[in-house]
Amino acid sequence: MVLKLYARKFVSGGTAIVALVLAEKQIPFELIEIDLPTNQNKTPEHLVRHPFGQIPCIDDDGFVLYESRAICRYLCDKYPDQGTQGLYPTGLKERALVEQGASVELTDFIPYVLQVFRELYLKPSHGQQTDQAVVDQALAELYKKLDVYEVILGKTKYLAGDEFTLADLFHLLAAPRLADLGVDIWSERGPNVQRWWKDISTRPAWLKLRAEGVTETTTTN
Repeated sequence: MVLKLYARKFVSGGTAIVALVLAEKQIPFELIEIDLPTNQNKTPEHLVRHPFGQIPCIDDDGFVLYESRAICRYLCDKYPDQGTQGLYPTGLKERALVEQGASVELTDFIPYVLQVFRELYLKPSHGQQTDQAVVDQALAELYKKLDVYEVILGKTKYLAGDEFTLADLFHLLAAPRLADLGVDIWSERGPNVQRWWKDISTRPAWLKLRAEGVTETTTTN
């Protein structure tokens, strides 16, 4: 049975990184669209799959899994020799470095990205006023973190070594939305950070996703 992906076609959030892993690993799947504006994610049927009423989630021949980062790890472990190699290496030390980079993304990067996104997009979309002081403070903290990235990326090509891994890929969950809002967090950063971001944000599979949305043909690299 082909894997089922419950998500939107729109490339953002957890859907973005799961779809990118599916594309990079060339994993066939069936997209089952969940329409958030009509609350399809809150139906009893969907709540069985995802008790928090969110997306994405997958059904892999009866095995149901939610939370995008967990899904990405699962897919890489199930298809280690298919498509892009090394996204989630099996070696003890290599995997530890990936988990280290993934933890940095989760604790030192995305919280500040989400603060900016909340102020510039979510609050206005709900009729609330943006607090520019919160935006400025979040960006200031984010830039401090990216200064540390600059040092790390001066030693290795990617965050966990010289191969593209989930530690890098997870950064595509939310950061691209800032550019959509006209916020450029990269151009004035150091050369290593700029080189790294250009590399991961122009991968063919990612560009295809951004151009076409999530479709069952995005598995073609």
